[in-house]
Amino acid sequence: MRTQFGSKEHSSAYKLETLTPSTPFTGFSCPIEEYNEYLYKDALRSQNDHIAKTWLLREQATGAVAAYMSLIADAIKLSATEKELHNLNYPFKTIPAIKIAKLAVSQPFSEKYKGIGSFMIGAAIWKALGCNDDYCAARFLTVDADIEHDEGVLAFYQKNGFIQNDELFNKNRKTISMRKDIYC
Repeated sequence: MRTQFGSKEHSSAYKLETLTPSTPFTGFSCPIEEYNEYLYKDALRSQNDHIAKTWLLREQATGAVAAYMSLIADAIKLSATEKELHNLNYPFKTIPAIKIAKLAVSQPFSEKYKGIGSFMIGAAIWKALGCNDDYCAARFLTVDADIEHDEGVLAFYQKNGFIQNDELFNKNRKTISMRKDIYC
């Protein structure tokens, strides 16, 4: 039986850390091979090239990586109706955002706990709000929900407050563009 992740017990048992060249992350195993390959082969290069910043959720006792996320700068186009939904009375169609480029949970932790993915979304929001406080503005957290590899991912993001971007909807895509207003 899976238990809920995110209690005070977990806050001291896990640490969110930035990927570095010396960061060990062996043993991470996600059912989607593309996400394993990204972590092992591309995440550090993407970070070194200033394309994406990756954070690991590490279990302190074992050093195992429970999950990771990569964030990038983004902007989304919103229709007039979509802007009204968020009370954005601006003439600009494009609104700044932070995008979850990759988010994956290691299968052993996914089997043990429920809520690690939602915890990582909360961490992404926290990072976006910190960026807003210190560097530059982003109104939304965005994601291209990977429906090709996991049909349930759409419901997961909706459960976490994301809605579909009408301006970027295309029935032939392998992903669905979604947004979450980080101030609502």
